[in-house]
Amino acid sequence: MLYICNSFYQINNIKNYDMTTNTVNKVTIIGAGFVGSTTAYTLMLSGLIPEIVLIDVNMDKAKGEVMDLNHGMPFVRPVKIYAGSYSDCKDADIVIITAGANQKPGETRLDLVNKNAVIFKDIIGNITLYNRDCILLVVSNPVDILTYLTYKLSGFSRNKVIGSGTVLDSARFRYMISEHVGIDTRNIHGYIIGEHGDSEVPTWSVTNISGIPLDDYFKENHADIKHGLPKEAIFDQVRNAAYEIIQKKGATYYGVALAVKRIVEAIVRNENSILTVSSFLDGQYGLSGLCLSVPAIVNIQGINRIVDVPINDEERAMLHQSGNALKEVIAQLKL
Repeated sequence: MLYICNSFYQINNIKNYDMTTNTVNKVTIIGAGFVGSTTAYTLMLSGLIPEIVLIDVNMDKAKGEVMDLNHGMPFVRPVKIYAGSYSDCKDADIVIITAGANQKPGETRLDLVNKNAVIFKDIIGNITLYNRDCILLVVSNPVDILTYLTYKLSGFSRNKVIGSGTVLDSARFRYMISEHVGIDTRNIHGYIIGEHGDSEVPTWSVTNISGIPLDDYFKENHADIKHGLPKEAIFDQVRNAAYEIIQKKGATYYGVALAVKRIVEAIVRNENSILTVSSFLDGQYGLSGLCLSVPAIVNIQGINRIVDVPINDEERAMLHQSGNALKEVIAQLKL
């Protein structure tokens, strides 16, 4: 059973919400690197967005990506895609931020914080110069720190600032489990919460396969495997996946672009979907004053409210450790 926290964002009641007066017509993507351009591609294929703008400090790079995308226009639903400048944020409904320094082999996501904090101060200032009504979706790493920085610098309400968080980590978690139990990933339900990084937390206690607790399902259907489900190995694969991909091919972008598309989809369709996005916490799970990934209801207004999943005491303690690690970094930020 899921419980909804009493502390939630003050927005209109869902039942009174009128989709005819609130639609997403334009998305602006800041950053035309691997993640930004692949995100534009996934959104183009989705048919969700009528207008997509790609902005990059290297205008030729943005123009080149746009040319490549536009040449495939006969194969997709009609969509306007073009390279622009910050002034094109003016009437955007969602601004996706993928720009920033890249994570290098052997470098943790938190190592990026000082480099990207400087970049983000400039980015947020330019966005808010033209638009103060959009949803800001942060994808750049370290995403939890930069989501917090975006929230503080923008002055936007909490529901309007979202980090991609552990949406991809949770997908990796479900995939890794599916490989061991032989079940479609879409029938496996579980979350990675906390930091999108080394201190993230697997919620084994609430993970299930179509409502059947994971341990019960494994014992019933894989009794021949005496050592049980290799949870530690699975989690290590999830936590280290990005490092391994970066080591092998230099960057991760397909998975994260699909995760971003999923978040945008939940917003555009007003789905009220539960996703482990990063958002500002103010007492939920006993944490406050930071952005962290926990299950949240996402709809066209952004983050509707936090879902209080009944994780066990060990997982809650690990979540607090993850939050404390991030707060130590936040304390070093010069806002």
